[in-house]
Amino acid sequence: MSRKAIYAVLGVILSLMTGEHLMKAAGYRVLFEFESVDAAAKWQTVNDGVMGGVSDGRFRISQEKTMVFYGTLSLENNGGFASVRSRPANLGLEKGDKLVVRVRGDGRQYSLNLYTPGRMTAFSYRAEFATKTDEWIEVTVPIDAFVATSFGRLVKDQPLNPDEVNGIGILLGDRKEGRFKLEVAWIRIIKSE
Repeated sequence: MSRKAIYAVLGVILSLMTGEHLMKAAGYRVLFEFESVDAAAKWQTVNDGVMGGVSDGRFRISQEKTMVFYGTLSLENNGGFASVRSRPANLGLEKGDKLVVRVRGDGRQYSLNLYTPGRMTAFSYRAEFATKTDEWIEVTVPIDAFVATSFGRLVKDQPLNPDEVNGIGILLGDRKEGRFKLEVAWIRIIKSE
């Protein structure tokens, strides 16, 4: 191997190590990116069809390596929500962490949901966020700002234990019929200090 080739390889290794070092120094950890070929396998849609509704929510991984959540929200048959969520896995969340999501939306209001096993039906911890039409924004939500909900209603006395969180999702349930589209670049955690 030539000296030039060795320097090139060392340069790549150094840049990768520096990037990892910078990420740790910045205090954040990537939960989800959409660059790998199996990125879609980690996600699923759950729509109001589970309750008889007819909303159509779907997702795809774009050529730009983002997740695009899109479809049509319907209020027919007591429906009114569409969602995409990660498949169950240990997310390693801790008290004091903050969830950060980079999204480009359609001006509608969505919610971030955290899921835990063994809870009541249609249960999640939720935090709402607004989007700006066709504009990338970063939404930051402290873990302790998520509130317990079941069927979209607040549930009292159900504190969130971050260790139990095994899924994250994005839900549209703004009671406004029509088409929607939300693009997600990545989901990160800012670690507690």
